[in-house]
Amino acid sequence: MKYYEKVWLDGKVVEWEKAKQPILTHALHYATAIFEGMRTYQTKKGLAVFRMTDHYKRFLNGIKTYGFEIKYSLKDLINATKKVLKANKAKACYIRPLCFVGFKGIGLDIVGAKYHCAIIPVPFGKYFGEKIKTGIKCKVSTWTRMNNSFLCPHVKASANYLTSALAKKEARECGFDEAIMLNEWGRVAEGSGENIFLVLDGALVTPPVHESILEGITRDSVITIARDLGYEVRERPLLRDDLYIAEEVFLTGTAAEITPVINIDGIKIGDGKPGTITKKLQKRFFDVVSGKVRKYEKWLERV
Repeated sequence: MKYYEKVWLDGKVVEWEKAKQPILTHALHYATAIFEGMRTYQTKKGLAVFRMTDHYKRFLNGIKTYGFEIKYSLKDLINATKKVLKANKAKACYIRPLCFVGFKGIGLDIVGAKYHCAIIPVPFGKYFGEKIKTGIKCKVSTWTRMNNSFLCPHVKASANYLTSALAKKEARECGFDEAIMLNEWGRVAEGSGENIFLVLDGALVTPPVHESILEGITRDSVITIARDLGYEVRERPLLRDDLYIAEEVFLTGTAAEITPVINIDGIKIGDGKPGTITKKLQKRFFDVVSGKVRKYEKWLERV
């Protein structure tokens, strides 16, 4: 993958090669980092970041929740993002903001440690490639999604994603495209890095926030778009067998956007093809992010 030449680090746009940290950086050893993920899209009015303000609000809330420190305001981060995108003459891409604990020495103690903040634009296509059109196959993971008793599922903390990485690895090694993770109560939580929606009896159903899920911004967008299109959307706990009997299943996320699921654990979902509701929502979503639907203009923050 070809990367952009410049990143934003601690208040400055610097060359990629100069954005270096010591090998004993605390975040590398103890996963003391909070991150975000957002996408830019090309529109007729130019490049736009999809729901950038909402992403940065979640970023700052996560930093506050974990007691980390950052000296940049919401406005600072938005301006920095626009600055680094312009410096790279970036087109449609993915953006990774990151707040992490720097070098202090060996040991868990982060009191008095230095915090760093980076914004990294990355050329990035479709997460599942052409399968965003044809659908993916998923495996219910043997790894369990963490709960709020030891880490906050609502924060995009690096530590939260080790089980996700293991779940993804397991699924891929078993011949599937993605994992679906259950929570500690054996109910459906989410994918390794995506929220999940089912179509049951013609209604959209998705796990509520208290089911150990990330409160996804794409998830929220899909709920809003679906209701505006007249679909019933329910937030309720889902059992594993709900996955198998669903008429349609799809995943949502900044990377995955809206990706149909056509098979889970070898069981065909519906007729084994992307469903009608999924395809309608997918088309509407891509119309929204490309600036074709005036109603959602507020979600597109121009660069």
